[in-house]
Amino acid sequence: MSEKKSILVVDDDPDALAIAESVLSELENVEITTASDGHVGVARAKASPPDLMLLDVEMPGMTGFNVFAELKSDETTKNIAVIMVTGVSEKTGISFSADDMGEFFGKEPEAYLEKPVDPQKLLATVRQVLDLPAG
Repeated sequence: MSEKKSILVVDDDPDALAIAESVLSELENVEITTASDGHVGVARAKASPPDLMLLDVEMPGMTGFNVFAELKSDETTKNIAVIMVTGVSEKTGISFSADDMGEFFGKEPEAYLEKPVDPQKLLATVRQVLDLPAG
């Protein structure tokens, strides 16, 4: 039996958290926790680093970009895989990618998904990042 993987979903939208939890619950051997803002997400990640974070970009108080920067600058959390999830380009028409983040932050997330995220694409991306078998 393979080791259980942990995923921390950080999003200020309760519906987005519920949808992500529901979709990710299809994965076997995965523990899912959530945080409703960036500060709580960082605290949970530092207390018990997950294998993967799904991180919303637009959150009040501490954006996903701020969370990403803090995680990658901390020895305890720098190796956490991150999938950025955002609706920014749908709202603004401005696209952003993992490559763009790499140029800005010096590190890239493992993936960058646009909301609304197709459930199958989310599952496939998480499986790929965590090296899980196809469902």
